Amino acid sequence: MSSTFVINNTKSKYCALKSIPVESVKLTDKFWSERIKTMEEVTLPLQYELLEETHRIDNFRRASGKISGDFVGFFFNDSDVYKWIEAVAYLLSYKKNEKLEGLVDSVIEEIRLAQDEDGYLDTYFTFEKKQDRWTNLKDMHELYCAGHLIQAAVAYRRATGKASLLNIAIKLADHIARIFGPHGREGTSGHPEIEMALVELYRETNDKKYLDLARFFIDERGKGVIGGSSYHIDHKPFRELNEIVGHAVRSLYLNSGATDLYMEIGDETLLDALERLWSNLVEKKMYVTGGAGARKEGEAFGEEYELPNETAYAETCAGIANLMWNFRMLQTLGEARFADIMELCLYNGVLSGISLDGKEYLYVNPLADRGNHRRQRWFACACCPPNIARTITAIPGYMYSVSSDGIWVHLYASSILKLDINSSSVTVKEETDYPWDGNIEFVLEANSHFKLFLRKPGWCEKFSVSINGEKVNPILENSYIVIEKDWQEGDTVRLNLVMNPELLESHPRIKDNTGRVAIRRGPIIYCVEAEDNPWGDVWDLEISENTALVEEYRDILGGLVVVKGKGYVNGPESWNGLYLTRDNARVLKREIEFVAIPYYAWANRNPGPMEIWIKRS
Repeated sequence: MSSTFVINNTKSKYCALKSIPVESVKLTDKFWSERIKTMEEVTLPLQYELLEETHRIDNFRRASGKISGDFVGFFFNDSDVYKWIEAVAYLLSYKKNEKLEGLVDSVIEEIRLAQDEDGYLDTYFTFEKKQDRWTNLKDMHELYCAGHLIQAAVAYRRATGKASLLNIAIKLADHIARIFGPHGREGTSGHPEIEMALVELYRETNDKKYLDLARFFIDERGKGVIGGSSYHIDHKPFRELNEIVGHAVRSLYLNSGATDLYMEIGDETLLDALERLWSNLVEKKMYVTGGAGARKEGEAFGEEYELPNETAYAETCAGIANLMWNFRMLQTLGEARFADIMELCLYNGVLSGISLDGKEYLYVNPLADRGNHRRQRWFACACCPPNIARTITAIPGYMYSVSSDGIWVHLYASSILKLDINSSSVTVKEETDYPWDGNIEFVLEANSHFKLFLRKPGWCEKFSVSINGEKVNPILENSYIVIEKDWQEGDTVRLNLVMNPELLESHPRIKDNTGRVAIRRGPIIYCVEAEDNPWGDVWDLEISENTALVEEYRDILGGLVVVKGKGYVNGPESWNGLYLTRDNARVLKREIEFVAIPYYAWANRNPGPMEIWIKRS
């Protein structure tokens, strides 16, 4: 059984950092370990039941001839099964669970029986639709489904040592390689996903044809072979892109695949394009939650600074894709700006997509709501539920990296990390109540010389570091605190990140946020929700820029820190039924105390209005 990586770039030539195996980290905190426990005990078993209930697994049985009837659901429904398998794989690498492993093995057998002798596998294109295979790459997601199968297969092989699904994936990948490429058909996927999957299959098998095929699919973009639209990111060659456009998930998955490709081939024109796209996203098209994709129409990015709140789409899958891409950029360049976006997405725009009990989901993540947008048990288009499951079960693999210089800490959580550095065994025990507290302690069990890199988050202005109780003036490199020494058993490093509530202001061209502020504390973005504020409608709330913000731990919503402050309400009674008044007319306001909760926790209680961006008085 090999090590299980989110991406295995340990042999990649063109990257600053190397991933660490999921199983190298054991979480001991409440925040993340409880969520992984919920995945194991609630979410993953329930998702299997839903995959059966909605006939997604039956589609494989139908394709193999075991049952009769029509194909059920969307043509890309196979991918939900594959993402569920990948989620279980990461869990199994972290913790043995024979029941879940047995379920996966039974599903893999159904997948095997559904595969054609030539390697083709997509349960929608069977029987009467067989003649339509590979005829509509723009719309029909065959390569997208294949990509998710490959990712699941690689993860399951690494986690369990079993090659059953990997053999299926290789057979399909070989079939695709016979169809497409410089000496075959032109074409590329209307929904990117296959690109990063093929790079990972190359990393797993060392068969270069998969890397070459990934490069081919990226280089085919911009030729118009799938229609030439910006929606499909087919309007320009990838290396010429300077604005992030189109369907948000597709665009971010494509960027992830291009980053994976860069790590293997070192083509600087790829990296230049990725840097341009990253700047355009982060500076002009990303929500304060890390969410991406402003428009319901096409699930797409809008114009620059087009970031509406109530109608925000911000699909959960897009937040996950943003995390995935920034993780790859972090591995490539080793700069904290990418880890900052990872953290922002994870604690806000990703976690908001699943209920605290692990049973319900948000597909769309608005930043303001009247109480009508509620979590659902499942969706007809159910890409988000298994996607968020595979993200949470892979969390340990996102937290640390290594380089030739030492150990890098990206995301903070109480945990135990075990790995080898310079042929020496090292254990790092991390203790913290992050994200609620910025005090973090590292105790090292090591007898070797290396550097420890601790991320100074972009939200943090003041911090301090001590080694064995003695305060030090740290060196900062790309916003990582660098500590280099001959480590001894029991050496202790304490990092204090000053974590206070603060008000954020957005770019003046974001129209919905004019005259408004948002609350942030550490990595957490806050919102006001009706449940905590019985004084009136939270959409009427106004706060001053001088408002004193107070933090308080409350044993609600799984335990969290709320932010309280004084505000003003200009209620309906002040208007006496009018909708207009003169600019200089006195409008009665009353002072109230508001309570803000982390955005990820909203919509877990009674329906009611919610808002992130609050009017400034």
